[in-house]
Amino acid sequence: MYNAPEQVTEFNKSALNAALQLAKISLDTTERLVGLNLEAGKETFADASDALRTLSDVRDPQALLDLRTKLTEKGVEQFTALSRSLYDVGAHAQSQISALFEAHIADWNQSVAKNIDQAIKAAPAGADVAIAAVKSTVAATAAAFDGVTKTAKQVASFADASVKATVDAASAALKPAA
Repeated sequence: MYNAPEQVTEFNKSALNAALQLAKISLDTTERLVGLNLEAGKETFADASDALRTLSDVRDPQALLDLRTKLTEKGVEQFTALSRSLYDVGAHAQSQISALFEAHIADWNQSVAKNIDQAIKAAPAGADVAIAAVKSTVAATAAAFDGVTKTAKQVASFADASVKATVDAASAALKPAA
């Protein structure tokens, strides 16, 4: 027998759990971002204080130029480190959200397959062609989603590698100047 209210209840529970997990991921990510920003603010304040103290001791133009170069290099290094940390937090959140949605879609696909099997049992004689068409459509949709998911993972992996290589190259370009 086909029991629609029970299936709706299961779907609602699943959707609620997914929403709660998404909220937890969002809050955890926000907490990490706020923590990074607070630490960056503290470092910036401490560096500005040290720079002002050092600046008050400068007596000649060459020392002032050296101080400016040193402060610029330190600022760029800190910005690069903060950018890398922010990117890592974002990439981690993205991977968690992707895993959540993939699991939810997999559960949904199983539920659809189960419902189709139940509908087949209750279907009238001669409905084989329509049921085969529905099964084929569901299978094609699942395969398309899997293909899109794999492509998105490859693009994300390529983007991740590109960003890391760019940051590493920028960091390396700063080292000879130091």
